[in-house]
Amino acid sequence: MPRLSLTARLTLLFTTASGAVLLLLGWVVLGAIERHFDDLDRSELTGKLQHAEHIIGAARTPQDLAGMVGQLREAFSGHHDLVMAVRGPDQALLFATPGVVFPDSGGASGPDRAAAPLQKWTTEGRRFHGLEWGMPMAPAAHGDVRVFLAIDSAHHDDFMHDFRRTLWLFVACAALMVGLLGWFAARRGLAPLRAMREQAAAVTAQSLDRRVPTQAVPAELADLATTLNEMLERLEDAFRRLSDFSSDLAHELRTPISNLMMQTQVVLSRPRDAGIYRDILESNAEEYERLARMISDMLFLAKAENGLAIVHREPVDLAREVQDLFDFYEALADEQAIRLDVQGAGVVLGDRLMLRRALNNLLSNALRHTPAGGQVAVAIVRQEGQIVLTVENTGEMIPAQHLARLFERFYRADPSRQHASGEGTGLGLAITQAILRAHKGDVGVASHPGRTAFTLRFPF
Repeated sequence: MPRLSLTARLTLLFTTASGAVLLLLGWVVLGAIERHFDDLDRSELTGKLQHAEHIIGAARTPQDLAGMVGQLREAFSGHHDLVMAVRGPDQALLFATPGVVFPDSGGASGPDRAAAPLQKWTTEGRRFHGLEWGMPMAPAAHGDVRVFLAIDSAHHDDFMHDFRRTLWLFVACAALMVGLLGWFAARRGLAPLRAMREQAAAVTAQSLDRRVPTQAVPAELADLATTLNEMLERLEDAFRRLSDFSSDLAHELRTPISNLMMQTQVVLSRPRDAGIYRDILESNAEEYERLARMISDMLFLAKAENGLAIVHREPVDLAREVQDLFDFYEALADEQAIRLDVQGAGVVLGDRLMLRRALNNLLSNALRHTPAGGQVAVAIVRQEGQIVLTVENTGEMIPAQHLARLFERFYRADPSRQHASGEGTGLGLAITQAILRAHKGDVGVASHPGRTAFTLRFPF
């Protein structure tokens, strides 16, 4: 089945609710008018009964009732819509308006005529509203004379029939009008939502910078517009990083592949001796190793960013891991007269091999950029519910414009040093950041004249 639009749903809901309210209001009005007519009939009949009681009260004997009945008939003869029946003390019918069948006797008696029930019945196609009341004769021993007075309600019924038809016609037209107004109001009210849809539909890979205006939308849609803008910002950032990564990856792969192709083509251009072939194969093997290392790093980053890299967790002594790496780099540090120092201690829960790789990336990066006679210092402290490990080295300050991008893939602050001796694939800091995030931590960097520090923060 086709789905209803939000405008159609709101219109249908608004029309249904308004129609129900109008129907209820009509039912209340009709009931109030009918009760008003009943009160008018009761008031008129009560007055007539009082007059009849005054006439009948003059009778002293049952024989006097015959004359009294004549007086009653003459007294009410001018009321064409009034019918009457009179029964004597013995329940004998003394008089009844011709052509009218009255209900069985059983009305009330007493001084309070307002308590008498208003009887409604239909006879010969005519509807009547009547009151029956027992009226005592002057000598109480004779019993009560029962008088039944009723009013033909035809004029009331005609009025109610016309009024009811007019009322329901008005309700139907009002419901239709309310539905049209509801549709117009819903469509106008949802115009900002359609504008947001048009803005979202206009977003393409070439126009990710478009944003939904939040000032021109109602308060109920402001949060949605803000959320959409935040999503677009994330998409734009992710698309930009993906584009940059694709370009960087193509650039990084192009160099070793070009080297391999060029060396292979040169060596195949003419016959050569075995030594030259061996040298070329050794050079190709280095490029293959570089490609394999880059691919391995990319796979590791993909796993780490999707939470698939941590195989198991165990307590890791950070000071011990740093000291083991210092022992590994001791020969290189001695050669450059670089001092290595570690202070503090801390144990975190994580994957030992991954954390060792993150620390190794930072230490190798620090040693590579520390001048001869400099220092690489590691400090481990507990701070505000975290374990903070800082790797600080002496050397040139990193310009501020590079600090925010150091952890991007293939990014190098000094592109001229690309592929230099000892230079990695440009993924070390990106891998370090991915490892820290996989451990619910974070990594940051600060650089000042003569000193640069990388900080790892682990949840405690």
